[in-house]
Amino acid sequence: MDFTLRVFEKLLKSFIANDYQFQTFYNFLVSPIPKVVVLRHDIDCLPYNALQTAVIEHQMGIKGTYYFRVVPESFNESIINQIADLGQEIGYHYENMDSVSTRFRGKGIKFKNAEEERESIIDAAYEEFCENLERFRKIYPVKTICMHGSPRSKWDNKEIWRTYDYRKLGIIGEPYIDIDFNEMFYLTDTGRRWDGFRYSVRDRVPQQQKWIEQGLVFRTTNDIIKAVNENRFPSKAMITIHPQRWTNNPVLWSKELLAQNTKNVVKYLIIHA
Repeated sequence: MDFTLRVFEKLLKSFIANDYQFQTFYNFLVSPIPKVVVLRHDIDCLPYNALQTAVIEHQMGIKGTYYFRVVPESFNESIINQIADLGQEIGYHYENMDSVSTRFRGKGIKFKNAEEERESIIDAAYEEFCENLERFRKIYPVKTICMHGSPRSKWDNKEIWRTYDYRKLGIIGEPYIDIDFNEMFYLTDTGRRWDGFRYSVRDRVPQQQKWIEQGLVFRTTNDIIKAVNENRFPSKAMITIHPQRWTNNPVLWSKELLAQNTKNVVKYLIIHA
C-alpha cells in the first residue's frame, strides 16, 4: 500500500541515508545548501494528518513548510501552533482570486467587460489576502506563501502578483514564482500519484517535459526511493505532499483513493476538453 505514513517515513529515511538535508522554504531562500529537499505540505483539508507528518519529521530531525488555507477544513489554530512548536515553518496557502470571484458571483455583481472583472477581482483579492495574512501572523510570523489551485476555476490565484508585490508585505517567497525549476526538480503527490502532472490543472511547472525526457518520472513512492538509493535522483528537489492522502487507517486510505480517482477523471476531462 502506497501513501501510508509507514511509506512516508521510509521515503524520508532514504533521503537521510543518501546524505540529503532538509530545509524549510524560507531557509532555502535565505541560505540554500547543495544537496537538499524542500519538503512542502499543502494542507487542503484534514489538518490532523498534517500534525502526524510533522511529528514524524520532528522525530527524524527534519524541518519542512506547512501551508494552510483559510477555510474551516484546513485552518485549525491549535494544530498550526502544535506544528510550529515542532520547529516547522508555517505559511499561507492562498486562494483569493477564487474566493473573491465566488463571492462576487454569489452577489450577482456584473462587469462591463472581462478586463474590468479581472481588475476588480484582483483588487478585492489583494485586500482579502492582506486580511488573512494578518490572521496567520497572530499565530506565526509568516514569511512565505503558496497558491492553492482549483481545477474548476478560470482564475490563477498567482494573478494577484501581476498587480501587487507581496514583498512589500514582508513575504520573501512563493514557490511558483521564486524557485528556478531549471535548477530544482519538482515532485508533487497531486492526483495521489507522483506522475499526477498528467491530471493536474494548476500544480504544474513548464520544465516537466524536460524531466520526462530525462527519465525523471515516478509512479509510486517506492520508485522514488529506488532512484534515491541508486543515485539517480536530482541533488535539489522540492517535494509537495498533501497530508490528507497519507494515513495508516485502511478506511480513510480507501476513501481517499476512491475520491482522488474520481477527481482525476474530472481533471483529465478539464485538461483535454
